[in-house]
Amino acid sequence: MSGRETGKIPQPKFPILKNEGWLRLFLIPLLIYIAWLVETFLLVGQARFFQQPDAAGIYLYTAVACILIGLVVPVMYLRRSFLSGAVNMHQVGFRPAWRTGPIVLVTLVVLLPVSILFNPFGTDRIAFLLAFLLVLPTAAASVMICFVLLGTHIQAFMRNGGILAAVSSGVIVTSVLFWFTTLVRAPGLPAQDTLLFSLGTGVIIAVFFFSVRDVYATVLLAAVCLVFGLAGQLSPPALESALFPISAAAVLIIVLLLGIHAYFYRKYTTILVRAS
Repeated sequence: MSGRETGKIPQPKFPILKNEGWLRLFLIPLLIYIAWLVETFLLVGQARFFQQPDAAGIYLYTAVACILIGLVVPVMYLRRSFLSGAVNMHQVGFRPAWRTGPIVLVTLVVLLPVSILFNPFGTDRIAFLLAFLLVLPTAAASVMICFVLLGTHIQAFMRNGGILAAVSSGVIVTSVLFWFTTLVRAPGLPAQDTLLFSLGTGVIIAVFFFSVRDVYATVLLAAVCLVFGLAGQLSPPALESALFPISAAAVLIIVLLLGIHAYFYRKYTTILVRAS
């Protein structure tokens, strides 16, 4: 079977077999999410990663939790879902450059003044930038796991209920999953207002993703939300002392996202043909 999809892609009914649909479209993605949570808890929550970032911790966390489980595993699973017709390039948010560019630009135009006017570090814009770079790998992994993987597969699982039910289910479930990561990243720390803020940002990010369907813009939004949510744990001097590993990890994540995009677009481009 050719890796590149051409022609009109059939839209199978899900679940074809009830148990198979539950397994492929919900249980396995959920297990991937749980594995990511465990690694995040061990490398971030237990190690107090954000309070005192160091080079070894940054590289280990980025390699294991953000790249291996956060990016590579979802990509491997999405390959099968592309070929089965469960999801497509539009739904996962890896779109053509001519469409991604304007969406990312508009997102930046909106987020930049908000970040400046409501900077949780006051007038220290360098601290905000370093915090943004620090959480960028976390944001990328969160978007890939919660929204690109679980969100699209939940939508596929609920497809028979109609587009409204499918998308609404995706938004609700992924919002809760994103919110729950707050408990894992900072065990024992979140107060009621922090949890409400995390749940609110989870809803905003989920609605944004399912509306615009763009990975890069969603990662930018998630990273900014994470900066505001974690600002109380971050120390500007500690961020400055880890400038190089923070920057290196952020650049690596961006390069890998671009590589994944190029791979998907080369292998799984969907060409829709109008029915005659």
